[in-house]
Amino acid sequence: MPTKDLTRCHWCGTDPLYMEYHDKEWGKTVHDDQVFFEFLTLEAAQAGLSWITILRRRDNYSKAFAGFDVQKVANFDDTDQARLLNDAGIIRNRLKIASAIRNAQLFIDVQKEFGSFNNYLYSFMPDGKPLAEYTGAHVSTPESDAISKDMKKRGFKFFGTTICYAFMQATGMVNDHAPECDFR
Repeated sequence: MPTKDLTRCHWCGTDPLYMEYHDKEWGKTVHDDQVFFEFLTLEAAQAGLSWITILRRRDNYSKAFAGFDVQKVANFDDTDQARLLNDAGIIRNRLKIASAIRNAQLFIDVQKEFGSFNNYLYSFMPDGKPLAEYTGAHVSTPESDAISKDMKKRGFKFFGTTICYAFMQATGMVNDHAPECDFR
């Protein structure tokens, strides 16, 4: 259970789940393709919704999407899509579900082309490193613009620049902890 006497980014408020996510995951640099696929799936599901809505369903998403095993999700068929559309534990949006499966297939294509999804993502980053600056109220960067534009060209769905930027924040590609945050 997170302690309340630390200074955190204002967005996590006092919700224990949000505080734990902030303290243990958000902004921590990731280089694991499975984690990247998890956040690609979750961030796309979040489009138009609040992050806490998805965070509260994260375990359900993990169960529904084979523990975020990209190979398994890429092979989901019409039966799996029907199962997901009937799963009350996730957001039952036909377009988001179909895009998660298609994004898995495209994710594998990128892995084959670049050796890993990590290599692909960091090819857009200055010197191949995370951005260290606090951007405040920004919802995109030139890097998130470039990544989302390239991913769109490759066929990825539900991954515009704003979602890409949130993905970058979540996976530590940018350190957006507020300057006063104890986790910066």
